[in-house]
Amino acid sequence: QVQLVESGGGLVQAGGSLRLSCAASGSIFRTNAMGWYRQAPGKQRELVAELTRRGRTNYTDSVKGRFTISRDNAGNTVYLQMNSLKPEDTAVYYCNLNLGWGEYWGQGTQVTVSS
Repeated sequence: QVQLVESGGGLVQAGGSLRLSCAASGSIFRTNAMGWYRQAPGKQRELVAELTRRGRTNYTDSVKGRFTISRDNAGNTVYLQMNSLKPEDTAVYYCNLNLGWGEYWGQGTQVTVSS
């Protein structure tokens, strides 16, 4: 059983910052990647940032230069530092854990950026 617990969402003004955290626990023997997705109302869920087991990062174009994904030394907690937030970043953000043979999702955390 694998659990993902997210924290750090909230309401912030445009230009502000937030940091999301996602702690993974349970039967995790090998992680292919951990990442963050988001889903805005009426839109499909999209990849925001991903950090692979080997340390490679991938970002969607709209967040490059503003968001940074990282993890702790144990590799079971992933962070998303979000700077220079824009109203279009408003969405529910979901943590994703890719184990190769399957994946797990967090419950989602709301991020709201006011103009």
